[in-house]
Amino acid sequence: VYGFINAIAVLIIACPCALGLATPMSVMVGVGKGAQSGILIKDAEALENMNKVNVLITDKTGTITEGKPSVENIYSYNDGDEVLLKYIASLNQYSEHPLAQAVVSYVKLKNISLETAKDFEAVAGKGVVGTVTGKQIALGNRKLMEQVGAVIPEDIEKKIIDEQNLGKTVAYISVDKNVEGFVSISDAIKATSASAISELMKRGIEVIMLTGDNVNTARAVAQHLHLSSYKAGCLPEDKLNEIKRLQSEGKIVAMAGDGINDAPALAQSDIGIAMGTGTDVAIESAKITLLKGDLQGIVKAHTLSHSVMGNIKQNLFFAFFYNVLGVPIAAGILYPFFGILLSPMIAALAMSFSSVSVIVNALRLRNLKL
Repeated sequence: VYGFINAIAVLIIACPCALGLATPMSVMVGVGKGAQSGILIKDAEALENMNKVNVLITDKTGTITEGKPSVENIYSYNDGDEVLLKYIASLNQYSEHPLAQAVVSYVKLKNISLETAKDFEAVAGKGVVGTVTGKQIALGNRKLMEQVGAVIPEDIEKKIIDEQNLGKTVAYISVDKNVEGFVSISDAIKATSASAISELMKRGIEVIMLTGDNVNTARAVAQHLHLSSYKAGCLPEDKLNEIKRLQSEGKIVAMAGDGINDAPALAQSDIGIAMGTGTDVAIESAKITLLKGDLQGIVKAHTLSHSVMGNIKQNLFFAFFYNVLGVPIAAGILYPFFGILLSPMIAALAMSFSSVSVIVNALRLRNLKL
């Protein structure tokens, strides 16, 4: 009879209910806590890996900056401002890029009528090309000018460098393969970017800015953020290859971006982090989406991941503690010395209490301050 009762007690207290709850409960509460703070996490793997990240790759426009560019100035070499504005706005009316929309909005305020553009093409990471009133128009960076074979006058180049050193984005304007001027576009840095990057670096995470913008603008933004690691003139494939290189060195890489150009890099990274204010393609490619669209959300996600992983370890302790302590007693290890046997009812209570301990401990994550 003693043997039968002890066998039942052992089976009851050895039931691994709490073990099965330990991880899912913490993850479920953690994901819910993240959602309350504007951090949408697609799967548990992303929540786990976020705690292991040691390199963060971040885009500039729309991620570090507001992503709401506005035209500051236009410089015309020959044709006059109004003519160039008509050309580039007519071309950009078909583009969804934030810089293109900034140009179109600027022109509309000046009540300049737009023409129909033909053969429109958006060249990834470079700009746009097309034909307006029979003229071949190109608007974009230096790489686009080289691609279309446009010649850049020296006096324009000097003015462009001055604008870039102020942290502004400059788009060259070419008409029939001759650079006729440029557009200076400003995009304010988000108020939270500097503090977020500083906090991430304090936590031992290397932050690298990869941008398609020119080196002068990238340098100005990096200096403002006290960021030493950055690369300018990056095409989508350059960002992708940089992530692959870091991963080959054994790094756990997170990528933060918001545009179509960032989608391949977001998909390749260990954890893709999309700005909720960005494109649908970027959001779909990422494992974490930040609804508020600022880098402070990455700090919160890292804090949440660290807390969830710690909570899981605590839960596993609670799950094993009762089993390790209870099973030998239920098996009768104390009976020869003290005559103590563990009743099946007490064993059932201990098993239930271990599950309750795990649940209560996981619910503590709701009080986490992010």
